[in-house]
Amino acid sequence: MLMITDEKIEQYNRDGFVFIENALTSTQLQSMQSATARLIAESARITKSNDQYDLDTNHTSANPRLTRIKLPHLLDPIFNQVLKSEQILGLLRPLLGTDNIRLHTSKLNTKEPDGGQAVEWHQDWAFYPHTNDDLLAVGILLEDVDEENGPLQVIAGTHRASVLDHSSNGVFCGAIDPADPLFDQSKAVSLTGKAGSLSIHHVRTLHGSAPNNSDRARKILFYECGAADAWPLNGSSSTYTGMSQETIWSEMQARIISGEQPKQARLANVPVLMPVPPPPDATSIFKVQESGGAVSAFAES
Repeated sequence: MLMITDEKIEQYNRDGFVFIENALTSTQLQSMQSATARLIAESARITKSNDQYDLDTNHTSANPRLTRIKLPHLLDPIFNQVLKSEQILGLLRPLLGTDNIRLHTSKLNTKEPDGGQAVEWHQDWAFYPHTNDDLLAVGILLEDVDEENGPLQVIAGTHRASVLDHSSNGVFCGAIDPADPLFDQSKAVSLTGKAGSLSIHHVRTLHGSAPNNSDRARKILFYECGAADAWPLNGSSSTYTGMSQETIWSEMQARIISGEQPKQARLANVPVLMPVPPPPDATSIFKVQESGGAVSAFAES
């Protein structure tokens, strides 16, 4: 079982992120790479984004190109197996401070070669505030990642600072304004490494990624998880939007990956800006940022 060191826990608490090399076995990595290749190949049959795929602008049946595979843990058993493995849970429990852990969502950002789309700078917390902020995202590198193919970038310490405005022209756009005086891109750290490594970043850590202008893919699988006593706030752009109380309770229980779902929510004194008014298209972060009029920090990348 992969164990997290006290040094890594201290770094996570201080900086809001941590990077761990060789987190997967070669068998796990190869199985996840094969499953990813299969899912991308199967996307050749569709012509517009749906509840399984977000298509890149130049996607064709002969050359399928995606920005994201949605909920991969429901599409192939290997993604669910790794999520619930003691390798991953052994990292999550000490960082979240509990045995009761719930999956918020999963996604596989494919970032194709030669122009794979950027993700503008944002805090995940802006999309789905909860009653407390013991939430994080695990990013598993399915390909080698370096500066050339659009790595995840983070800014240390931003998880302990303000929640920045993620609106444009009065509409939630899922990205900060690069001109915000509280944003300093010069402090960005790129999380690069070999396939099979992983990053973990706090839900309030400011992060983004440039376009992929290399000739190599940049595939990262994200599991967004949290302490199960962190309850989603009504009115946020979240996994549970539009569900009945009964359905929300059932979904929360079904998403438990360790322990159980408590009925009592833990309230913390955390800053919250609700993601309203919503943008015209909120079907993915790419559509939120595009339709909401986000200003790019990567325009010259």
